[in-house]
Amino acid sequence: MKTRQIERVLTPPRPHMVGDGFRVHQYIPSGIEEGFERMDPFIMMDYNSKFYFPPTDQPRGVGVHPHRGFETVTIAYKGSVAHHDSAGNSGVIGEGDVQWMTAASGILHKEYHEEEFSKAGGYFQMVQLWINLPAKDKMSAPKYQGITNAQMKKVQLPDNAGIIEVIAGDYKGEKGPAFTFTPVNMLNAKLNNGGKATFSFPESYNTTVLVIEGNIKVNNKDEIKTDSLGLLANKGEEFTIEATDDAVVLILSGEPINEPIAAQGPFVMNTRGELAQAISDFNMGKFGYLE
Repeated sequence: MKTRQIERVLTPPRPHMVGDGFRVHQYIPSGIEEGFERMDPFIMMDYNSKFYFPPTDQPRGVGVHPHRGFETVTIAYKGSVAHHDSAGNSGVIGEGDVQWMTAASGILHKEYHEEEFSKAGGYFQMVQLWINLPAKDKMSAPKYQGITNAQMKKVQLPDNAGIIEVIAGDYKGEKGPAFTFTPVNMLNAKLNNGGKATFSFPESYNTTVLVIEGNIKVNNKDEIKTDSLGLLANKGEEFTIEATDDAVVLILSGEPINEPIAAQGPFVMNTRGELAQAISDFNMGKFGYLE
């Protein structure tokens, strides 16, 4: 099997604030200059690297806002986030958990630091992804998946190398709990110093590795440091990660949808006409109500 090589390594783009509660580096599309298409179906990645928020009685976050045409996936590494949406879903995701919201035909939601975390203050570290939906599913009903760490499949690696947490897709035959509309693999590799793990995805799948903690080598040669992202080429299938100290790595690999993308703010559709309809529907209150 041909080895998949690192195409390039990206260091963190300059951070910016989203609301007052998320200090993010936008790797997709800002860091990857080719834009949406290069990482299709992953059309946005905001990475909140480890950052200390002092205590406050007013929870920080992002107020009520709309989405249509895609899914938002939030992975909590440190801190906790609360969520409410106009479909009646609400919940808190803590360290190790995942919130998977399918906006699809349209939803209003808000997300903010969970109350007790806000009062205590502490380190906050999260990844939020936007995952595109195929045209046939963009106007389906909204959906919400709150995935706890305990629900994830965990694969123990040999030689005390560490574990692989399977959020979506599969690893060594173990399937993750997340429902996906198109093939998506989303894995956390938690590796001990010197631990190795091998991954294999179809070469047409767009694939990246984001180093959340520690430092790694890919294929025993390409070094990727904390908070940096490795973009893998679409040639070959298999690659190996080795931790050069204790490390946590987010691995993403998905089958491209290969459909036109028309995006504006919180709406991701296929045509400009559909974008105009999304804005009109939002202004007419068709996304529901949320305080």
